[in-house]
Amino acid sequence: MNASSSRTGAAVEEPPIASFEVRISDDSLRDLERRLVNARLAAVEADPGWDLGMNPQYLRQLLAYWRTDFDWRAQERSLNALDHFLATVSGTRLHFVHAKGRGPAPLPLLLTHGFPDSFHRFHKLIPLLTDPASHGADPADAFHVVAPSLPGYGWSEARPGHGGLFGFGDVLHALMRDVLGYERFGAHGGDWGSTITEQIARSHGGSLVGIHLTDVPFWHAFRKPKSATAAEKKYLAEIAGFQKGKGAYALIQGSRPRTLEVGLLDSPAGLAAWIIEKFQEWSDCGGDLETCFTKDELLTNVMVYWTTETIGTSLQPYSDVMDAGAVRWMKEAAKNLIGSKSTPAGFAMFPKDLSSAPREWAERFFQVSRWTEMPRGGHFAAMEQPELLAEDIRAFFRPLREPRKR
Repeated sequence: MNASSSRTGAAVEEPPIASFEVRISDDSLRDLERRLVNARLAAVEADPGWDLGMNPQYLRQLLAYWRTDFDWRAQERSLNALDHFLATVSGTRLHFVHAKGRGPAPLPLLLTHGFPDSFHRFHKLIPLLTDPASHGADPADAFHVVAPSLPGYGWSEARPGHGGLFGFGDVLHALMRDVLGYERFGAHGGDWGSTITEQIARSHGGSLVGIHLTDVPFWHAFRKPKSATAAEKKYLAEIAGFQKGKGAYALIQGSRPRTLEVGLLDSPAGLAAWIIEKFQEWSDCGGDLETCFTKDELLTNVMVYWTTETIGTSLQPYSDVMDAGAVRWMKEAAKNLIGSKSTPAGFAMFPKDLSSAPREWAERFFQVSRWTEMPRGGHFAAMEQPELLAEDIRAFFRPLREPRKR
């Protein structure tokens, strides 16, 4: 890390890792309350539904709860029950949770989130992984869990340049190996987290015992194979249909992020609508959002974006993908041949995720050693079905805990 000057003029090295506490100022909370009180909202139609985006009736209910019943200080206490840290990694300040496991030999495990969630995606999953014995599982399956905020999300600095999204995996690998000293570890992710986990497998496979994903990274669909199975053709058609019918948000976030940022940074109502409609659309809630998430969970995730003013920088991965040219994708494909195919991979496929790739599609790019088709759950599996996901992670890594034989 950078050196700072002491009162005597001598250079003093900053600590490589500093403890961190989530604490939002009273002024910030008062400003939020003022904006919520003065929010201008669209008129509510009879039974508006969600077909055109955020349900205005539900938004009114949610904002009323946010103003009068949501207790951010209680949520802060809950967040701070975990151990938070800051570290400068490859020139970027990263925020991360580091939860030590309770068991005979916990395996280090990196958990990587996506959009529009945050490290809070894992708040239910972490205790299941760190202390399995307290949840009816084998203590031998314990993990030391590291759950960072991605660059540009939460309390992590944005990282322009350096390959953008395509360099995030290098940063998180450096966090695990160089800062925390974990020479061998596992990794899990979904959404952008699956892409970044794959990056680590491609470029730093020697550090990984295995990777566990909840989706096949979407970018593989950009290069359609000359021949495909019936299941693969169906999947690729679903991807194309999603991009055409429901993928406009990604095009806006990738092509006009600065314009979008203006409204979302200024309006908590707008920010909540933009984020929470995706929780409703992408979850296994049967149309009723609160069968999967409480208002407190939804608003705590929104508050991570609001209080850190990071909605704009969180959109960087979308513009990175849109700006990537043929050379970039050729490089990524070449890395895949070197790394991902030699790293054991497990997949937990939840039926209401954005898309459901067949196993043969995943096997084109990964060494698939476990494939689980879950009975229920959607895109935010760590929040929706943490027990199912935890058990699948435990089962996948169980045979990989022994050091590799050379």
